[in-house]
Amino acid sequence: MSVIEVQGVSRSFVVRRKVGWLGRERETVHAVRDLHFGVERGEMVGYIGPNGAGKSTTIKMLTGILVPTSGRLTVAGMVPSTQRTALARRIGVVFGQRTTLWWDLPLRDSFDLLRRIYRIPDARYRANMATFTELLDLAEILDTPVRQLSLGQRMRGDIAAALLHDPEVVYLDEPTIGLDVISKSSLRDFLRETNRERGVTILLTTHDLVDIEQLCSRVMVIDKGSLVFDGSLDGLHALGDARRTLVVDLVEPGEPIRSLGADTVKVEGPRQWLTFAADTSAAPLVADIARRYQVADLSILEPSIEDVIKQMYTRTPREG
Repeated sequence: MSVIEVQGVSRSFVVRRKVGWLGRERETVHAVRDLHFGVERGEMVGYIGPNGAGKSTTIKMLTGILVPTSGRLTVAGMVPSTQRTALARRIGVVFGQRTTLWWDLPLRDSFDLLRRIYRIPDARYRANMATFTELLDLAEILDTPVRQLSLGQRMRGDIAAALLHDPEVVYLDEPTIGLDVISKSSLRDFLRETNRERGVTILLTTHDLVDIEQLCSRVMVIDKGSLVFDGSLDGLHALGDARRTLVVDLVEPGEPIRSLGADTVKVEGPRQWLTFAADTSAAPLVADIARRYQVADLSILEPSIEDVIKQMYTRTPREG
């Protein structure tokens, strides 16, 4: 049995809208529609979609915060909405824009409070603290109040807090939002190692396709409440005909760059923009350009999730 099982789950809300000066009308909003999927133990799965697609609603149902309007779901063999307290000991949650830490307490005290809440055995708590302190570079900030931490430092603390009690399943909602490149890289390394060494099942929601590319072997796409894709990231790119962008700064302005497999779409002085298929490696293209042109700098822009989904819907029926 999958550690997460979702069968025909829907969630709707009734909202009241103003009509005229005094009138009100009721409208049913379908946040999630007829979801079906399973996640195996130890998988790291990306769960992506545009704003308002239903990602956070799904996470809230999987944690027991919201009750499905219809359908059935289980996590670690439990029904989240009716066994929320018992399930809380077996899951961890990180919301990138919110914190589970105590704002005015030193980070160390927040961890100690969580140890008592989850009744973590002393030996296990010390072992986990030693591991997370080293891997997440927490030693210098353990005695700093949470309100004084930078976003990257707080995020590292939140992830450690979510894993202290050895959960089987961890939900990460935008864990790298607002972080700099170095902080993102460190977090990705930690999550990759945690998944590999501890076998933790991770469901990751993010707007950063690089997070998915570097961490997840499987990606699910939700749009307007419905699951529209479930497979590999390469498969998603191929389906949507998504394209990455290579930004090339030449030493001197020149004619549009011509390279096999890429299209030059914009030229501004020495800077040129080339697009190429997102499911192909950039290495041959970069090597070819570096060999034939005098290059000052290079950078790669990933397609946004919104762009990928838009491409999926604009494909003609003949193209699939």
